[in-house]
Amino acid sequence: MVDISHETVEQTEHRLQRVITEARLRIYPGAYTFVEFPLDQFPGAVRADALALVRDDNVWSQLVPSHGAQKELFGIFRFHFPAGADNSGFVGWLATHLKNRFGTGVFVTCGQNHADGGIFDYWGVPEALAEEVFEEIKRLVHGRSHHP
Repeated sequence: MVDISHETVEQTEHRLQRVITEARLRIYPGAYTFVEFPLDQFPGAVRADALALVRDDNVWSQLVPSHGAQKELFGIFRFHFPAGADNSGFVGWLATHLKNRFGTGVFVTCGQNHADGGIFDYWGVPEALAEEVFEEIKRLVHGRSHHP
């Protein structure tokens, strides 16, 4: 369920700082990339190790471990949120934080697992910044303030 909240900027910041400490974080080893295939090759071209699969009008795109020198490589982490957590605004909040701190954009792919709290998010960041971003994410998850 998507929550609708009417709160001040400070209340949102406080709520989302709490939400990230309640979320379950998984950081994936290695680099990931997107591999595309034509619509008519579904489902045969789907890889069993794909973390995400999405399509537009022309291709399927799957997020898979990189086994070579693809053009764009990403570090990947995932959040599972506890059932009932009001994580509305979380993607924008964390994406803005990472942009301000590291200068990088992100991609986010969401899914749903009712048996495990509901919504989960895969986050991708450029592989070149992955370790630094992962450390910042761990710091936020553990509720520690930033000391430059």
